[in-house]
Amino acid sequence: MIEILHPTEVARARDTGALVADILETLKSRSTVGTNLLDIDRWAKTLIREAGARSCYVDYAPSFGRGPFGHHICTGVNDAVLHGRPHDYSLADGDLLTLDLAVIHSGVAADSAISFLVGDSRPSESLALIETTERALSAGIAAAVPGARIGDISYAIGSVLGAAGYPINTEFGGHGIGSTMHQDPHVANTGRPGRGYMLRPGLLLALEPWVMADTAELITDADGWTLRSATGCRAAHSEHTIAITDDGPQILTAPKQLQQ
Repeated sequence: MIEILHPTEVARARDTGALVADILETLKSRSTVGTNLLDIDRWAKTLIREAGARSCYVDYAPSFGRGPFGHHICTGVNDAVLHGRPHDYSLADGDLLTLDLAVIHSGVAADSAISFLVGDSRPSESLALIETTERALSAGIAAAVPGARIGDISYAIGSVLGAAGYPINTEFGGHGIGSTMHQDPHVANTGRPGRGYMLRPGLLLALEPWVMADTAELITDADGWTLRSATGCRAAHSEHTIAITDDGPQILTAPKQLQQ
């Protein structure tokens, strides 16, 4: 299903996106050396409920997962890049942490992910991973103009990831979003320009470039959810929900300091 939202729904999506951005920034500030992933999940639960919203993840049960996800946020550490299920682990200095949050508020969902380093250590490989996914996300957003096609976004993202030398997995990528978290169209992180669905005002997309340092192959943890690099290398993931408008793409999940 592809939803085209009414302008009033897009306005509500902006509010949901702002909420997601605020929660992620709060959780990032609290994620220090010694912080337990289960505490991050509990904080997310509290912040979501205080806002009168609900997590998209608690009851999330797609075909590739094992039963309902059962937590309020995805927490991936180091080689865990997607669907990281919170567990009893305390963050260490230099850990690469990915937080992926999707909530529904006033009937509209928003989805965003950030990757960052914990503590004072700054491994250069990890910084490069994060920076590349952020640049790829910016390139994908810039390509998301009315009349362009999904393939144009995929090509823009893939060009950045490929130029940096990272293998690209196309099994998981971006997606449409609206009254539910995951909708069509699928937005692969590489592709051919001029192909696929034509972008229209009112379409919401969650764009999410992610890479692993030396492989495109994923393995699944025993929890049935957490996806890790097959080689144990580190990974990073950046995501924003955007709205296609007559004036071009608008980022709905940008932190306040990045909003114009």
